[in-house]
Amino acid sequence: MLLQVEGLVCGVDESGRGPIAGPVLAAAVILDPAQPIAGLNDSKKLSARQRAALAEEISAKALAWAVAAANVEEIDRINILQASLLAMQRAVSALAARHQLAPVRVMVDGNHCPRLQYPVEAIVGGDGKIAAIAAASILAKTVRDAGMRELHAVYPQYGFDRHMGYPTALHLAALREYGASPEHRRSFGPVARLGTP
Repeated sequence: MLLQVEGLVCGVDESGRGPIAGPVLAAAVILDPAQPIAGLNDSKKLSARQRAALAEEISAKALAWAVAAANVEEIDRINILQASLLAMQRAVSALAARHQLAPVRVMVDGNHCPRLQYPVEAIVGGDGKIAAIAAASILAKTVRDAGMRELHAVYPQYGFDRHMGYPTALHLAALREYGASPEHRRSFGPVARLGTP
């Protein structure tokens, strides 16, 4: 049972720190206590079908939500942790701008906090403890996966639709054969080692 936190509390989580290709995405969500959503959990513990259904419900029922990214160039320039925090900052800013709703507090999954104008708290394993963070993890993952499927249409040889940019054996073999695409993170070891065919 996830904790429902009272008040305008914004949950934030990211998706895409581990892949070697594609952007890192973050979502910010303020849930509506009057419209609880059953089945929220860490996105990694849900099937793709469950995530898709929950993402639709979150989009419809949340008081406010936004998703933002840091792109591959930013990841390579400032490192993946800083890029993740940047995406989180952008998601919270977009949330306030889009819905004219400012959170009283922000709760972030993990042990690092983005710089924000609101009180912010990092919670290790927050996506399995706090409903708003779980909702953010689901939105970030579903939006990122959809984006990776779009990239697959541009670069079908890498199989982005199957591994979402993670360094699977299939992905590494394609990287070795075709070299790095513009969507590969050149600051990541496998790309630096295998990205030139």
